[in-house]
Amino acid sequence: MGFRLKTSKKTKEYFDKLTASSSLKPFALCKIAIALSLKEKAHIDTYISKDVSGMELQRSTVTGDLDIVYKSLLEMNLGRSFTSEDEYFPDYMKLHIDRGTELLYNRYMYAGSSLEKFLTSVLEKGDAI
Repeated sequence: MGFRLKTSKKTKEYFDKLTASSSLKPFALCKIAIALSLKEKAHIDTYISKDVSGMELQRSTVTGDLDIVYKSLLEMNLGRSFTSEDEYFPDYMKLHIDRGTELLYNRYMYAGSSLEKFLTSVLEKGDAI
């Protein structure tokens, strides 16, 4: 069973930039990224991310006490149960974090690189995460 994952280098760079600008730590950014990825219409299997030269994240840091909730959400999004714990974490969790971080970074930059503006734009669109 996997208890840690390595993000892509791009995800680490985005986390560094977002943390510097918003003061949100990677564990909080992960949760937003996962939510954005789960909302994406494109199936997660179409997203490829084999780079593992980024940040190491612990399972307990990413999912905390809500691990079963995250697993259930990822299974619902996938449309099937995971065949193993490793398929859930790190495999699919990494895909959602990497894809969601790209989405988060782009939306954050579009909102003016401000946490307040980002949150306001998300809430005004009725697009709350």
